[in-house]
Amino acid sequence: MSMTSRERVKAVLDHKLPDRVPVILGVSNATGIKMKPYQGVKKLAGITAPDEYIYDWPELGTARIDEQTMQRLHSDVRGLLDREPLEIGEKNKVRAPHAPCMDSWGSGQKEIEDGVWYPGIHPLADATTIEAIEDYPWPDMDDPYRVALVKEQARKLAQENQYAIMGTPWLLFPFERAFAMQGMDKFLLNMAMSPDFAKALLRKITDLCKTLMGHFLDEAGDDLDIIKIGDDLGTQEKLMISPRMYRQILKPFHAEFIEFIKARTKAKVFFHTDGDVFDLIEDFVEMGVDILNPIQTSAGKMANLSELKERYGDDIVFCGAIDTQRILPYGTPQEVKEEVKRVISILGEGGGYMVASVHTIMSEVPPENILAMVDAVEEFGHY
Repeated sequence: MSMTSRERVKAVLDHKLPDRVPVILGVSNATGIKMKPYQGVKKLAGITAPDEYIYDWPELGTARIDEQTMQRLHSDVRGLLDREPLEIGEKNKVRAPHAPCMDSWGSGQKEIEDGVWYPGIHPLADATTIEAIEDYPWPDMDDPYRVALVKEQARKLAQENQYAIMGTPWLLFPFERAFAMQGMDKFLLNMAMSPDFAKALLRKITDLCKTLMGHFLDEAGDDLDIIKIGDDLGTQEKLMISPRMYRQILKPFHAEFIEFIKARTKAKVFFHTDGDVFDLIEDFVEMGVDILNPIQTSAGKMANLSELKERYGDDIVFCGAIDTQRILPYGTPQEVKEEVKRVISILGEGGGYMVASVHTIMSEVPPENILAMVDAVEEFGHY
């Protein structure tokens, strides 16, 4: 019997068999589409809709997908977003051309080539003391503007009751936010050489993230099905830090954050972490992660989908696994379809899988391949 999108996703989240494998695409910056391929999809589908950006943040480059295109993509999930304070958006709109784009934390992105922005402003790069953390002008997470639209968006989606609802507050979580504040190399060095300082910075960031998350969840009420968090922990071949360092320094903050969320919502926790994180999956399960994303199949042991499914398929829902490094950008539409079929046959066996690209679909991906991916789910994803 055919299910609604929301029923389909909820079945998977409850480890039950849906009518077909759900699709999650165009929902957040972790499951989104950059503007160029989005424009291409609209053209192929004959859809006329304005070009808008998620979080109203053009420098991020990720499109806000219109509803007609979301339906063409067979996406079963809709996103619920917060926003940066009003004054931050206004300052960025009137800044000089090509000047850095700043966020409310005081970190920023530099334009590394025309229209391409990358983190490059790290306001605590030279900080080494607890006093420097205490003296920093941290953002106001109680600003009501940040979550002013959440309640209305949540109620509308819940009343329609057609699509699963995923909250996607734009925080950057403890590890990645520490990178934004200090730079990756500097913070990783501090984790090894000055762990007390590193823990103090993670403590401050976690508290701020919890404050905003609390307001977000209060506004969303009981309407959320999924809440997205995450920290990139892996590289192409291994973890950024050792499992021991993760468990000693970072895991307690992740566990605390997840516990905070689960005390305030019945929504399932969606944890986004790139790279080869195979050696931490048991930790994720232990902390209460419900959905693991993006299953980067090009990274080390994450390519072994059969072992992932066999070892962890009863404990966690897999989301992602459609390769964005080779298949989607450089494969033919037929090769894309074959890859989707292969992944579904492994991760989708008996349920417990949601189709998504490995992270945001980048500008190099032909729109034909995006449509091939979602159409393959209709072809091969029914139970």
